[in-house]
Amino acid sequence: MKKIMPDPDAGGLTATIDGIDEAGQPVSVPVVVERPMTIYLNRQEIVTAMTLGDWPDCMAVGFLRNQNMIRDDDVITAIDVDDDLGVIVVRTSEETDFEDKLQKKVRTSGCAQGTVFGDMMERFEEITLNTDARIHTSALIRLSKAINTTPSLYLSAGAIHGCVLAEGDQPLVYMEDIGRHNAVDKIAGWMFLNKVQGHDKIFYTTGRLTSEMVIKAVQMEIPILVSRSGFTESGVELARQAGLTLIGRARGKRFTALSGFDRIVHDAAITGDTGDDAVEALSPQRKQRDQAR
Repeated sequence: MKKIMPDPDAGGLTATIDGIDEAGQPVSVPVVVERPMTIYLNRQEIVTAMTLGDWPDCMAVGFLRNQNMIRDDDVITAIDVDDDLGVIVVRTSEETDFEDKLQKKVRTSGCAQGTVFGDMMERFEEITLNTDARIHTSALIRLSKAINTTPSLYLSAGAIHGCVLAEGDQPLVYMEDIGRHNAVDKIAGWMFLNKVQGHDKIFYTTGRLTSEMVIKAVQMEIPILVSRSGFTESGVELARQAGLTLIGRARGKRFTALSGFDRIVHDAAITGDTGDDAVEALSPQRKQRDQAR
């Protein structure tokens, strides 16, 4: 499987803006660019998302997939992207009418916002996650370090969320976006389009472990969800209901698990510094960004 990693130097993802620092000195810093993209399913307008704009086909398919608007047996015949109009049209072999249950919704880049449709829960209770999957604490430490030191927009510009599909300690697909919802949808869409199964995978996110993140991980049939951030009560409750392994506050050698403990194999010696271990300081991109402030 070809690995997909961020390309922080890709055109159109950032813009350089002049300002001043805390000492009043002039600085030029890269900032991420956000743009509206409207997703259509056949002739039906579904949602407008504020997004980074890369991987639009995966984001659109992943969003529709995670909202249960595209099912396992649906056949996608075409995905048309018009960058100038900011439109993504996903076409299926059979049209689906959602007019009775959808209203036009705008999903903003604010982390408190996120479009959630009732259809997301339709499959949730029917899915049985792989009970044989395991995550070794030694592999989790290596995975976190690999992700934190990979060149990315997060390290070069900030104001971005990242999501990673991994196997063991190996990142396979690393997607970024302004909102964590978009980033996870990109991976869900990539998996659906490439027929990749999630039962033996690990999902890593920089965002909070909310109910929506848990629901999406379960819908992707991924048994282990990891974040460097914290939890919400509803996220933990749903994870326990689904039997999902939920690991948060994963930094360096330290983490907290609140669900699915049986999948965790404690094989790493936790001695010495158990904090961040300065993994982000290993990245030249992060050093350059801090020096530019």
